[in-house]
Amino acid sequence: MILDLRSDTVTRPSQVMRQRMSEAEVGDDVFGDDPTIKKLERKVAEILGMEAGLFVPSGTMGNLLAVMTHCCSRGSEVILGDKSHIFLYEQGGYAQFGGVSTKTVETLPDGTFSLKELVSKFSGSKSHCATTSLICIENTSNFVGGRVLPVEFIDSVVELANTRNLPVHVDGARLFNAAVSSGFPPSRLVKGCASCNICLSKGLGAPIGSVLVGKEDFIARARRTRKALGGGMRQVGILGAAGLVALENIQRLHEDHANAKKFAEGLRNYCSH
Repeated sequence: MILDLRSDTVTRPSQVMRQRMSEAEVGDDVFGDDPTIKKLERKVAEILGMEAGLFVPSGTMGNLLAVMTHCCSRGSEVILGDKSHIFLYEQGGYAQFGGVSTKTVETLPDGTFSLKELVSKFSGSKSHCATTSLICIENTSNFVGGRVLPVEFIDSVVELANTRNLPVHVDGARLFNAAVSSGFPPSRLVKGCASCNICLSKGLGAPIGSVLVGKEDFIARARRTRKALGGGMRQVGILGAAGLVALENIQRLHEDHANAKKFAEGLRNYCSH
């Protein structure tokens, strides 16, 4: 038997998930008529303590929509970690499609970054510099081994951002893993943040999909941009049903964590002999 451990995205829908998909009540989501998608969006927003949600095909689109919606005027810039997924692995979509530039801060081994360095990156003269409009953090921090951000760090970033009237976006592709590991509810991990994107296909078993959450007016603007990016979908409740089952799988993430630790211990013991 060969185990494919490349990623927690290499999964197959369960029989329960396939059954729910086949029975899903659907409508035209471009017209706002798909009840299953609306249920999914409300559910994720509720879990994260946000006002509204928006289903998107991928985490990359969710993060792109967040950046473009927060940085709504050209000449804006976002500050983020130099090892963040948005910066390294999303083709610079913020620049390709949004005209948004970046400044990076050094991602530390625990996934955080220096607040002192963050302050030094804020734009100076409005006549010569891009306008700092957004700060992004990633939880868990993928490139440094899936580290969970300390809540104290999140709070400090939010507090600092508030002094500059800047929103904070969370790339929470694996936020539920962070919640299980830290013992904090997911809503606590995004407390004070303006938006968050979570993935349903990473560790939760859905074949596709992410949900971007934030305030109602933010989501309304993101929905409009989603259409421009080709993300308008029709009877997408079939995928929404899979997403709802994926949310039920959050309660089993502790099993994944236990198995990962057991595997790591076994590998470490094997390599030491």
